[in-house]
Amino acid sequence: MVKIIADTTCGLPLKELEEMGVDVIPQIIIFDEKPYKDDHEIDTPTFLSKLKQAKELPKTAAPPPALYEPLYKKYAQEGQSILIPAPSTELSGTYRSAEVASEMVPEADVHIIDTRTIAGGLGVLVKKAKTWSDQGMSAEDIVKKLRAFAKREVVYFLVDTLEYLHKGGRIGNASFLIGSVLQMKPILGLEDGKVTAVEKQRTSVKALNRLKTLVLEECPHCEENEITVSHCGGEERANQLAQSLAEALDLKFIPVYEVPPAIVVHGGPGIISVSFFKKE
Repeated sequence: MVKIIADTTCGLPLKELEEMGVDVIPQIIIFDEKPYKDDHEIDTPTFLSKLKQAKELPKTAAPPPALYEPLYKKYAQEGQSILIPAPSTELSGTYRSAEVASEMVPEADVHIIDTRTIAGGLGVLVKKAKTWSDQGMSAEDIVKKLRAFAKREVVYFLVDTLEYLHKGGRIGNASFLIGSVLQMKPILGLEDGKVTAVEKQRTSVKALNRLKTLVLEECPHCEENEITVSHCGGEERANQLAQSLAEALDLKFIPVYEVPPAIVVHGGPGIISVSFFKKE
């Protein structure tokens, strides 16, 4: 069996990952020079509370290689292969940390994938990898399937302000919006792992309605679309969006996830996103 190692940027609840038998590595959040692991040391509600009181914006750091090393050694001794669906290298240093750890444990059979995504879409890929592993697929076959599947993802998201993306250096080719949007509300997306500008709307309500329209125009009307909604500090709005999309797409329900602190640091409070996968 191939062992799957995820990290907290996949956005899946820790309990769900534990029940799946997937190991999870925490990202690091830094408040006033003090580091916190964004699993049991700091969750999103606690993070938001600290953010309101913080004098400076917090920072993030990729999980250090030392967090991967013990798992690599354990599974190498068991003769297990290891597969890591990592967040986009354009948005996180997680891939490099996992790679450095593999150099520290050369006897381990480690396969690391730059999925070019993050949050809900990454969570879907983690679950796909675990399913295929449970079916007995080899690490090489899972890698091929994940890469092909990841290329079909579409992501749209809204932020209350571009300040966090700009200061965190994660704004990609949407940087031209800085200083030009004023009170405009941009609809953003991910293109090859980078943040990109899609459209601008005049109000948050219009932006959310337009996001919904874009999703319904492009998302396949079938359960295989693997659609998810993610949010921070906007559970009611996220649930309403998910319910509305589910009814329009004739789905029983759409999973709604709360994004972890490591993503909120760069997207800001109030972020809401939709991820889905197009047909081949």
